[in-house]
Amino acid sequence: MLDAIHAEKHVTVEWLMERLGDRSFGILLLLLAILGLLPGVSAIAGIMLMVPAMQMIMARQGPVFPRQIGAWHLEAQSFAAILRRVVPVLRWLERFIRPRWPTPFETTKRVIGAVVFLLGVNLLVPVPLSNVLPALAITLIAFAYLEEDGVLLCAALVMALAILGATGMLIWGATSAAGRLPSLL
Repeated sequence: MLDAIHAEKHVTVEWLMERLGDRSFGILLLLLAILGLLPGVSAIAGIMLMVPAMQMIMARQGPVFPRQIGAWHLEAQSFAAILRRVVPVLRWLERFIRPRWPTPFETTKRVIGAVVFLLGVNLLVPVPLSNVLPALAITLIAFAYLEEDGVLLCAALVMALAILGATGMLIWGATSAAGRLPSLL
């Protein structure tokens, strides 16, 4: 990949997604999940995560971007420098995350899309630190998807279902309390 980047003058989002192939959704989810960990921008990340999640549910081959986003570019040398810093970290993570428990690719992609979509909705909640657990769950899901690690994927999906269950209980409690409020007044 680094050789292909050095041959280019600029690297566009569209060029990068074409080169990543099947892994393009995983990389995109990972980058947006890391963005979702940051306070203040988690709502934007949540909205941005819902787009590739819907495309995964529809079983698209790779993420589709509007032309303006697909044409966004970065100097090839800068991108290569970023990759040189990231690759050692990814190699270290690959000691723990590796292909285990293979899953059917299309079905897995759709399930992950649905779960990431719901977790993306959770990132829209304007409560301080409420973004951390959903963004971490999406990060784990993205790593499991990238490395085809069924064990990590199962653990990440259990975490995601617990987060979604807790959110559902909070919504249920809030609506129940709001329904009783007029009788108290």
